[in-house]
Amino acid sequence: MNDIGFKRSDFPEGFLFAAATSSYQIEGHGFGGAGRTHWDDFAATPGNVIRAENGHRACDHYHRYEDDFALMQQAGFDAYRFSTSWARVLPEGRGSPNAEGLDFYDRLVDSMLDHGLKPMATLYHWELPSPLADLGGWRNPDIANWFADFTQIIMERIGDRMFSVAPVNEPWCVGWLSHFLGHHAPGLRDIRATAHSMHHVLTAHGRAIQVMRGLGMSNLGAVCNFEYAHPADDSEEAARAARLYDGYYNQFFLSGLFKGKYPDNVMEGFEPHMPAGWQNDFDLIGQSLDWLGLNYYTCKRIAPNSGPWPSHDELEGPLPKTQMGWEVFPEGLHHFLHMVHSEYTKGLPLFVTENGMANPDQVDVPDTPRIDYLNQHVAATRQVLAEGVPVAGYTVWSLLDNYEWALGYEKRFGLVHVDFDTLERTPKASYHALKRALSQ
Repeated sequence: MNDIGFKRSDFPEGFLFAAATSSYQIEGHGFGGAGRTHWDDFAATPGNVIRAENGHRACDHYHRYEDDFALMQQAGFDAYRFSTSWARVLPEGRGSPNAEGLDFYDRLVDSMLDHGLKPMATLYHWELPSPLADLGGWRNPDIANWFADFTQIIMERIGDRMFSVAPVNEPWCVGWLSHFLGHHAPGLRDIRATAHSMHHVLTAHGRAIQVMRGLGMSNLGAVCNFEYAHPADDSEEAARAARLYDGYYNQFFLSGLFKGKYPDNVMEGFEPHMPAGWQNDFDLIGQSLDWLGLNYYTCKRIAPNSGPWPSHDELEGPLPKTQMGWEVFPEGLHHFLHMVHSEYTKGLPLFVTENGMANPDQVDVPDTPRIDYLNQHVAATRQVLAEGVPVAGYTVWSLLDNYEWALGYEKRFGLVHVDFDTLERTPKASYHALKRALSQ
């Protein structure tokens, strides 16, 4: 028997164990009147997504959510981190809401509660409506108000039942990964687009928080992703390159949210490309928050090069790797929980809002590497708790094998195996191990 090396009773009373998903990755975007997204467009463009796969059917969670929540309840989870689809609620991104979409999220939240799950919502997990992408998407400063209107509509319907809400999942992916590296929709490689989108994702966050406060909502936070940056060697050039990677990946959004400024080393490259008047937006960006979520998976090895800014490369590292090719480095989670607490949040509750690994799982073959991965990262979380950092919960990514964006249906992160032909769900050894741990 493969077992998890911890049990619920090792954690403080009230510590939450959760599993996470996102709307486009599991719901099936071809159902219920959802509008077209820039992910549908990106996937339809040759070379962007493996086999040009999209989220049209995904895991069919739209029709199967009761069964999926029953699996969560049986495992003993306390909470469910999910996201709402902007294009399902507002097919044009603006204008008239889709009644079927609002009704779906109403039913979804009621079902969570019926299964004893605290709803932890994320308003946006990357599925921008195509008509808004046509208007420049995250490059357009108006998106902050478009997003505020979406927030008003969806949270007027379900906000009364939320345990917690964060506006945007992983701003780095919305900005840098999608507009500088081009790996996610809209697939741009443009530094001006990147600087604009990384700023506007924070102004949109601020507007959404304002709207939800206006609705009388509480327990509002932000969710950022983190990667530990190792210098590739002992040179000062490598150290500088790693600091810059850390700056635009790990520090940029935190600094905007909590310090009212952006890191100097990032602005050396960004400043000529920033939107007009960006310096005046930090009062909006820095809305008071009740918690912060950290998504953490891996580390990177950063080497300098002689090319244009940011003038560095990512090298392959020596540690064991997941199916994504990501090194397993739980020390990074320990580092970031401490760093965020001491340098930014200073006492706010912290949640590990995503942590997990992709593995080439097969039905009836134990996913032992995932059990090992979870053991190592939960151990890091327990250590930080013992050292006085206020960690309030731990969330596994993901409940289900799902649509893994540009990697299609090939990479499996789930505690539950999904046969993408039949859509049959089969809990993996990691699911059963967690179930035993959460019952003790």
